[in-house]
Amino acid sequence: MHQSQAGPVNGTTVGSTPPTPSASHTLTSWKVFLKKLAKNKVAMLGGILILLLIVIALFPSFFATHDPYAQNLQNKLAKPSAEHWLGTDHLGRDIYSRIIYGTQITLYVGFVSVCIGAFFGVILGIVAGYYGGWIDSLIMRIMDVLLAFPGILLALAIVSALGPALINMIIAVGFFAIPTFARIVRGSTLAVRKLEYIEAVRALGARDGKIIFRHVLPNVLSPIIVQATLYIATAILVASGLSFLGLGAQPPAPEWGAMLANGRNYIWDSPHVSLYPGLAIMITVLAFNLLGDGLRDALDPRMKN
Repeated sequence: MHQSQAGPVNGTTVGSTPPTPSASHTLTSWKVFLKKLAKNKVAMLGGILILLLIVIALFPSFFATHDPYAQNLQNKLAKPSAEHWLGTDHLGRDIYSRIIYGTQITLYVGFVSVCIGAFFGVILGIVAGYYGGWIDSLIMRIMDVLLAFPGILLALAIVSALGPALINMIIAVGFFAIPTFARIVRGSTLAVRKLEYIEAVRALGARDGKIIFRHVLPNVLSPIIVQATLYIATAILVASGLSFLGLGAQPPAPEWGAMLANGRNYIWDSPHVSLYPGLAIMITVLAFNLLGDGLRDALDPRMKN
């Protein structure tokens, strides 16, 4: 009996496995990435600060010296001392302990809001870039409309509509991150979908869902990771601004932006009430920006080793 042979499709024999990147190649890429990141001392400093903040957020009682909610009106607006390392606020609460416990809220808002923005933004970006046509035009025109609004203004409008609360602030901050993630992922998807092995997988009859999640998404992770790291810093700033305006975490929560707002009436006589929460915000944002820049340089193939 004559047995027919399948011909090649885009350089790949039908029925065979397309030439996807091997596990050893992926491992080598990660080693190169870690080596380049380790050489960036500034990025490593940012990473160490972030790890320290995460540890503080996980075990705040280990670092705090007082109950962050305990009031002592007889000791209000006290200067930094051996008992109260960073002084007390207008209600006599220990500022150092409140900053320690506020780390939980700050990182929670930053990470959760980025997860929300990345989840929906990545889905929309991949769908737009992979399918193209009217789907791409529709999604990206909606993203353009959202990008036309300043981020803080869009978040402010959402929180004003939903009401002042921590969860509403997280939703608002995450929502205005969606267009940025969508545009970045769409651009990367447009380049990845034209690769030869993607065309080979499609020619072999693989479904779109399998192609997207097994072949496209892993190849667009680099810009997602970089953008997520950098956006956490932006999310912290926006969340602190909303809390400063009274639209975020509500009293007596030790949120850094709210602590800034509480100290603005005592800025001349007791500057420490606002100074230390402001420094906490600055250091945290700086740490994420330093790490984000380092990740971008390490993941960029155009950068030299």
